[in-house]
Amino acid sequence: MDAVPPLAPTRRRRARLGADFVRLVRNRIALAGLLLVVLSLGGAALAPWLTPYAPETMDYTALLAEPSLAHPLGTDDLGRDILSRMLHGARLSLAVSIGAVALAVGIGVPLGLLAGYVGGFIEEALMRVVDSVMALPSLVLALTITAVLGPGLVNAMLAIAIVSVPTFTRLTRGQVLSVKQNEYVLAARAVGVRPVLIVLRHVLPNAVNPVIVQASLGIGFAIITESSLSFIGLGAQPPTATWGSMVQVGFQYLETAPWFALAPAAAIFIAVLGFNMLGEGLREILDPTSRSRG
Repeated sequence: MDAVPPLAPTRRRRARLGADFVRLVRNRIALAGLLLVVLSLGGAALAPWLTPYAPETMDYTALLAEPSLAHPLGTDDLGRDILSRMLHGARLSLAVSIGAVALAVGIGVPLGLLAGYVGGFIEEALMRVVDSVMALPSLVLALTITAVLGPGLVNAMLAIAIVSVPTFTRLTRGQVLSVKQNEYVLAARAVGVRPVLIVLRHVLPNAVNPVIVQASLGIGFAIITESSLSFIGLGAQPPTATWGSMVQVGFQYLETAPWFALAPAAAIFIAVLGFNMLGEGLREILDPTSRSRG
């Protein structure tokens, strides 16, 4: 039976969770970002109950109607309620973005753990592949992958995940290289704990904080990328509503009906700002250097 060394800081790590939550509430940047994220996610989750119309319902008597009590954000070129389409579109835009980051984390973190802990030829091979992917601009690479796979939200999510994997791989590898030199890891090796258990029990829990921060920032990037893909026709296909596709159509009526494009653009801005502020706040909270200064 593998012995677990008493030096692993599991109990201390659990005690920090409560302190980190208090720091989150007290950190203005993180709290403001959290509120914006909750606003975006809440609007998407409650879309069927918050919207007065179905997203595809057309009213040919109210084409490009200005904002009013009947249509708080106006209507589009087909008489569809913009508020309804924006909130329902949030479900797809956020689902694709969060799903892409989750997939990137699920692939990038294990690769980073493998490269950082095993080292040698495996590390060199993985890092050269990662460097090759990172050498290309992320947005251009995502556009290329989506164009090859074909338009659609699933392909857009896969493209965003692929371009995000190298970031999480390099980040995790760097943390592992630092953590695996700690005394409790060396003690676990000395008593014969299997490498898999060392990585799962001691290395990963102490290398995960930067990954959480990067995931929050990565969702903001994913929202922008998904919106860009939908804007040029490689993401959501009509009549499906996403923020990017709504901006693309509304852009054609920017002079005559500015609310058409500004409403989904504002939703993108709020969501991206929220996730970025939350990520910056989490960086201050979870950064050991910041914690020691505090």
